[in-house]
Amino acid sequence: MFRILLLIIGYFIGNIETGYIFGKLNKMDIRNYGSGNAGATNTLRVLGPKAGLIVFLGDFCKSLIPCLLVRFIFRDNVSLSYVYMLYIGLGVVLGHNFPFYLGFKGGKGVASTAGIIMALDYRIAFVCLAIFILIVAITRYVSLASIFVMIIFIGMAHFFVRTDYGFADGSSPVEFRILVAVIGLLSIFMHRANIKRLVSGTENKIGKKVEK
Repeated sequence: MFRILLLIIGYFIGNIETGYIFGKLNKMDIRNYGSGNAGATNTLRVLGPKAGLIVFLGDFCKSLIPCLLVRFIFRDNVSLSYVYMLYIGLGVVLGHNFPFYLGFKGGKGVASTAGIIMALDYRIAFVCLAIFILIVAITRYVSLASIFVMIIFIGMAHFFVRTDYGFADGSSPVEFRILVAVIGLLSIFMHRANIKRLVSGTENKIGKKVEK
């Protein structure tokens, strides 16, 4: 029941839809422009770099802060603190992607997932950031970089699980592994339309402005 409670708390935190709020401050519904989602990348395309950065930081921090708080509260049981952290983080991503007051139409959860990754392990976060920048610099496809980051996140978290997240005492990391996989695969699933456009060669590249 406590795990479900963490998911619910996280969901309502995730409903703080930074892109939508920022768009409304600019007298627009960001979901009616560009790709149609309320995330940082679409905000960047529609409203520019400053707006994109503000929205990214908002979505990043709304998962980072509760995840770190949960880790701190349950710090006496390291492995459980990581599991609980992933539950509230998953709730935030679900709330961001499917906000109830916006007809369950939000963002794709990349920035919020990045907050989870940073709260989990700064080493994984820095590797993911480096790979993200490299792929965007080479291809100019944010979606492709985001998908690769999620794959790296899942792989590295599984690699470190036995030695770095409190499971070396013999406790089972299965629940942890499942949560990591669900969070990463959820983000990839949210990019399914992007994947189709990448395959067909019609995906938008970063830097392409959208008419307001």
